[in-house]
Amino acid sequence: MSAARTTALRAVATSAPIYQLRVDLKYLKPPIWRRVVVPGSIKLSKLHGVLQAAMGWLGGHLHEFIIGETHYGIPDPDWPDTMPVLREDRATLAAALGGLMTFTYLYDFGDGWDHKIKVEKILPPDPHLQLPFCLGGANACPPEDVGGVSGYVEFLAAIRDPNHEEHADMLEWCNGAFDPTAFGLDVVNNRLASVKI
Repeated sequence: MSAARTTALRAVATSAPIYQLRVDLKYLKPPIWRRVVVPGSIKLSKLHGVLQAAMGWLGGHLHEFIIGETHYGIPDPDWPDTMPVLREDRATLAAALGGLMTFTYLYDFGDGWDHKIKVEKILPPDPHLQLPFCLGGANACPPEDVGGVSGYVEFLAAIRDPNHEEHADMLEWCNGAFDPTAFGLDVVNNRLASVKI
């Protein structure tokens, strides 16, 4: 990253190591991915907000982190017999990982958006970097409530083919247009700038 670009960023001082994460939405080709940097001291509840902003999700569904054998999220007292979920607002990324380098972020239990997250690098603290920050990525996030991976594939087939029986309905549903190849680094970083960590 250039010095000029670094100085233009909102600086957040941190004494925590910086984690460079590669986030891949699983089971789709071409790949939908983002590369983000966050402090290791970030609470998983805040990392949820970072992932939502980086990917382009709207946040209207349940989510969960699966790190090793441990599940983190928002425990639901109405479902005491389900898999135990530890409170995400009490766990930092570094502590939850405990040396692991990959984990899962599940968003929208109905559609089942499964994200593989890999720690690519652990860097020394740098108070001149804006955190969180996106370094790169590719392809658009699927629309919310599209029906998971299979629904997204069907949605793309419908909007691409004017003769598809659902073409007009799907275009109307997505407000007239959807570009699956769209990715704007500045757009993502503008969203991330509003995430308070």
